[in-house]
Amino acid sequence: MKAAVLHQPRTPLVIEDLAIDNPGPREVLVRTAAVGVCHSDLHFLDGAYPFPMPVVLGHEAAGVVEQVGAEVRTVKPGDHVITCLSAYCGHCEHCLSGHLSLCVAPDTRRREDEAPRLRASGAAMNQFLNLSAFAEQMLIHEHALVAIRRDMPLDRAALIGCAVTTGFGAVAHTAGVRPGETVAVIGCGGIGLATINAAALAGAGRIIAIDRLPGKLELARRFGATDVVDASAAEPVDAVRTLTGGGVHHAFEAIGLKATAEQVFAMLRRGGAATVIGMLPPGVKIELKGTDFLAEKRIQGSMMGSNRFPIDMPRLVDFYLSGRLELDALIAQRLPLERINEAFDELRRGELARSVILFEH
Repeated sequence: MKAAVLHQPRTPLVIEDLAIDNPGPREVLVRTAAVGVCHSDLHFLDGAYPFPMPVVLGHEAAGVVEQVGAEVRTVKPGDHVITCLSAYCGHCEHCLSGHLSLCVAPDTRRREDEAPRLRASGAAMNQFLNLSAFAEQMLIHEHALVAIRRDMPLDRAALIGCAVTTGFGAVAHTAGVRPGETVAVIGCGGIGLATINAAALAGAGRIIAIDRLPGKLELARRFGATDVVDASAAEPVDAVRTLTGGGVHHAFEAIGLKATAEQVFAMLRRGGAATVIGMLPPGVKIELKGTDFLAEKRIQGSMMGSNRFPIDMPRLVDFYLSGRLELDALIAQRLPLERINEAFDELRRGELARSVILFEH
């Protein structure tokens, strides 16, 4: 199969032919249909986060099941599926207490004494976040995917695999936004737009979108923003506090920067909660005003939207097909695997919402 391989950080991906193993007892072989190009991939490609090389990146995917292992009970050949990087074991404390996205048990990966799932010229190829989706096929644990309705377009379904689940879950699960509350979102890329859409679904009374690009702010209105702030022309904290008469109930950071993580905390009203969705680089520390904690302000992280993806993803599909979830406008361009480096160049410029790699079958 063809796959995009990263050999060294800050170098272009290389399209290569790889070998993929047969499914083990609880594994599923998936024919990849579409995969989103996510900023999380860029963190690893550019070396901000370390990862063993060589590796096939990609984690926001949808496809069709080709084969299943002998003990697989959740899907069958022919099923349309969405993958999720937060694979879960199902029996650790996190899983048993309902926090599937926090599971780090090794059960969903092959042991070192087993044959690798991916190989290049006979040598093991590293698998990325249980998936490695920038490839024509994926061999993954059955707890890293979920079956969905066959009438769901797979290019839009792929976006649910990361951006939409992360943004929706941050609002619905991590923060628990309630009807009528005020919300601010810094960063109007794929995850930020999904967060805005989720806040609208949750019934937020006022949703303030913050970005430096006018095009993204205009797109944010389509996803449910009631107000926009151009961060290149106005100081975001002052602007939000002025618009709301003192601050918001919930503020979401969807970029992964020190400055914006500090800003979402600063723009809260008394009793408000800031949720950091973006991936802050290792070693980065943020500074907060200690006196703000006397006003019961909170700051928290969100891992993949605190998701329960086997439940959440089919529901998000239903939301899209009923016209309540905006996915069409998230896709700015569709490209073949051979043009994947162009998609990452565009991601670095930050002008578009989402690029999607499509595979021809």
